[in-house]
Amino acid sequence: MSRGERSAAARRDWGADDTDCPILHVDMDAFFAAVELLDRPDLVGRPVIVGGESRGVVLSATYEARRFGVHSAMPVARARALCPQAVVLPPHHDTYARVSRQVMAILADVTPVMEKVSIDEAFLDVSGARRRLGSPVEIARAVRRRIHSELGVPASVGVAATKFVAKLASGHAKPDGLLLVPRDATVPFLHSLPVGALWGVGDKTRERLHRHGIDTVAALAAQPVRSLHRVLGVAAGQRLHDLANGRDPRAVEPEHVEKSVGTETTFAADVTDRATLEAVLLDQAHRTAARLRAAGLVARTVAIKVRFSDFRTITRSRATEATDVAHDVLTVARTLLDDVPLPPGGVRLLGVRVEQLQDAGEGVQLRLGEEDNRREAETAMDTIRQRFGPGALRPAALLDPSRDARGGPRAGRGPGQRSGSTTR
Repeated sequence: MSRGERSAAARRDWGADDTDCPILHVDMDAFFAAVELLDRPDLVGRPVIVGGESRGVVLSATYEARRFGVHSAMPVARARALCPQAVVLPPHHDTYARVSRQVMAILADVTPVMEKVSIDEAFLDVSGARRRLGSPVEIARAVRRRIHSELGVPASVGVAATKFVAKLASGHAKPDGLLLVPRDATVPFLHSLPVGALWGVGDKTRERLHRHGIDTVAALAAQPVRSLHRVLGVAAGQRLHDLANGRDPRAVEPEHVEKSVGTETTFAADVTDRATLEAVLLDQAHRTAARLRAAGLVARTVAIKVRFSDFRTITRSRATEATDVAHDVLTVARTLLDDVPLPPGGVRLLGVRVEQLQDAGEGVQLRLGEEDNRREAETAMDTIRQRFGPGALRPAALLDPSRDARGGPRAGRGPGQRSGSTTR
C-alpha cells in the first residue's frame, strides 16, 4: 500500500504526448486485498483489511477501508476502531508470491528492461518495445488489460520521462487508472504537489522544511541549493533539489539484487518463555533458508529483530560462513537471542533476517560433511513442500504434541500469531 503524499487537487490530465516518455511504473492496487477478493467475491465493494489479529498490523486494505483513514503499518486494533464494519482477513503470503510471479511474467513479456521494486510494483523501460507494441501509453493500456483479464486484479500505471515521475504518476492514477506526464509537463506536475511527495521526505524532514516555510515541491525547487544543504545536509539537500526540478538520471535496472531475506512473527500475546521463542526461531530459520535456496543465494550475516511489549525494538547481527542451511541460520540466531535479556513484559515480535547475500555459485565453497548432509535433507524437504504444500513437512520440534489428528494440523505457530516474509 503506497503511503506517498498525494495532492487531491493535482490535475489528472497533463497532455497526450508520450514521445519522450519511455518509463512505466506498474503498481498493483491494494495488492494483498485484491488477491484475497479473488476467493471472496462477496466482499467486493466492502471495506476489507488484510492483517494479523488485533495485535498485528495492516498489510493491505481496500479503498473502501482507506476512506476511513486505514493505511498500511497501522495496528489492526486502530484500524478496527476507525472502520469497525471492515472485514479483517488473515494474510496468505504464498498466494501473493504466486500472483506476483504471474504479474512479473506478464511485464517481462513486454520488455526485458524491467526492474522489480517489490512484490507488487515494477519499472519498465519500453524504449525497445515501441516498434512491436506501440507507444508507451498504448503499452501501458495493454499491460493493465492483460493483468486484469488473466489474473483478475487491478493495476495502475504511470508513464513519464523519469522513474521518479512515473512512480508519482502511478500513485495519482490510483485506483485502477493510468496517468501520463509528458516530458514538457514534468516540472509543472511536480510543482503542483506537496513537498511530502518527494522520495526521502518523511515526517521529520517535512517538519524541518515546514519550519523554513517549505511546504510544496515548488517552494523547495525555488530554494538556493546551498540553503537546502544547511537545512538537510549536502547529500539529501542536493538530491531533493534535483528531484524537485525534474532531474532524475537513474535508469531502469533489470537486475535487482536482493539485499536481505527474512521473516518475522507478531505474537497474539506477549511471549516471556524462551523455549517458545526458540521454537519460532526454528520455524523462521527454515523459512528463510528455503527462500535462499529457491533464489540460488547464500548469506554471510544472520540478524534477529526483537520488539518488546513496550514497542522498544532492537536488532542484533553476526557474521557467519556463507550458507543457505537452516541449521546454520538457527545456530547464529539462537546465540544472538541468548544475549538479549528478556524484560518481564515479554516479546511482542521476533524476526530472523539474513544479509550479505551472494550467488551460491560465485566462488563460495559450502562446508562439506555433516553440513552437506543437512543441506541435502533440507533440499529434499523443499521438494516435498513444493509438491504437497508448505505445511506438508516440518521439523519435529515444531509439532504440537497436545493436539491429535482430530485437532487439525499440528503447527508451530499458535493461534493469532502473524508471520510475514520480507525481502530487501
